[in-house]
Amino acid sequence: MEKIIHNVYLSLGSNLGDKMSNINKAIHLISSEVGKIEVVSSPFFSKPQGFISENDFVNNVIRISTDLPPLELLQSLKSIETRLGRSEKSKENYSDRTIDIDIIFYDQVVLNSEDLVLPHPRWSERDFVYIPLNEITTMEDRLFLISTKRDSKKDIFD
Repeated sequence: MEKIIHNVYLSLGSNLGDKMSNINKAIHLISSEVGKIEVVSSPFFSKPQGFISENDFVNNVIRISTDLPPLELLQSLKSIETRLGRSEKSKENYSDRTIDIDIIFYDQVVLNSEDLVLPHPRWSERDFVYIPLNEITTMEDRLFLISTKRDSKKDIFD
């Protein structure tokens, strides 16, 4: 049986330790364990959002091809985060982290489960996601993302 390959955009961020090294290690592990890296955005530097910290973030968005289904992909990414020093994510409070990997979107799947919401519900509210995303998305993917945010107050992908 032939495997189906999925087009996935991931957001990566780090604000502890050697931030660029943390991002690069995550990209390497994603490449070796999750799927082929198709394109990597330029680094994007940002202040923490949702919490106070003196540690600024380095962020990237990457596009990968993978045969993993969404929830299996999520578990693989959580495993990579843990191995790179990430403590358990909190749904209530944001905090400093060595690495954070979020699935922004997975093909054109719309999913709303207890463990995963796709597309990511706050992708368009975060400069550190949508600016690098704008750099690397295809036109077809942009149109899909725009269609998921008709009520957004921002002009997406100017």
